[in-house]
Amino acid sequence: MKTKILFFLLIAFFFTFSIEMDAQKITIIYDNYLHKDKCQADWGFSCIIDHKTSTLLFDTGTKKDVFIHNLTALKENLNRIDMIVISHNHGDHTGNLHTVLETKNDLTVYMPYSTPDADIKRIKDTGAKVVRDEKPRDLGNDWYLSGEMGTTIKEQALVMDTPKGLVVITGCAHPGITEMVARVKEIHKKDIYLVLGGFHLGGRSEEQIEEIIQDFKDMGVRNVAPTHCTGDKAIEMFKEAYGDHFIEAGVGKEIEIGGSE
Repeated sequence: MKTKILFFLLIAFFFTFSIEMDAQKITIIYDNYLHKDKCQADWGFSCIIDHKTSTLLFDTGTKKDVFIHNLTALKENLNRIDMIVISHNHGDHTGNLHTVLETKNDLTVYMPYSTPDADIKRIKDTGAKVVRDEKPRDLGNDWYLSGEMGTTIKEQALVMDTPKGLVVITGCAHPGITEMVARVKEIHKKDIYLVLGGFHLGGRSEEQIEEIIQDFKDMGVRNVAPTHCTGDKAIEMFKEAYGDHFIEAGVGKEIEIGGSE
């Protein structure tokens, strides 16, 4: 009897452990919007993603003092970063790249393919390794890059593969948020659990935003967390349309994605 009980306890332990190992956590450390009062809001975006034994930094915000303040307030340590992904080469997303590399330079930085050579050289001069691809890339650890998209302003998205579905994180979605999400869905052929980040809809009409929301629903996007450059009107419209499946973003927000529901 004791042997059977021990056996079932071990099964329960390994089942729980496997779920925890699959869990991923996103912590927003730079954003226009505030979630935790002890942090500071400013135009820009950055988040830290934890999964298994690796930690990824997506974008780096704008101002050094705000970036450092938020890291301190959230008790985050740059020394635990294992890799950096930059969505696109704008200052509100690259502003603290060298701040990070001054602290820890033995990192691989994944830059958009179109990043100017002079910028690549400055990053390499810190001792960091730089990778830039036009095509989608497997980063390991259930993380992927969408590949560079767009024409005038080119950008790449980060994709997280979770037991609940894909998570798509965008910096500003300059190539078009619908187009970026559709591209990810086409590449991975899986359901999309969450789209998070800047949707760049500040100048769009209500009719255009409604069309984009419908596009999301047609693609089966289950949850949304629009922030940064999305625009207040568009955020409110997504909130109304998605109800309980709308996630408020902002500095200090933590989003944990565990096992399947």
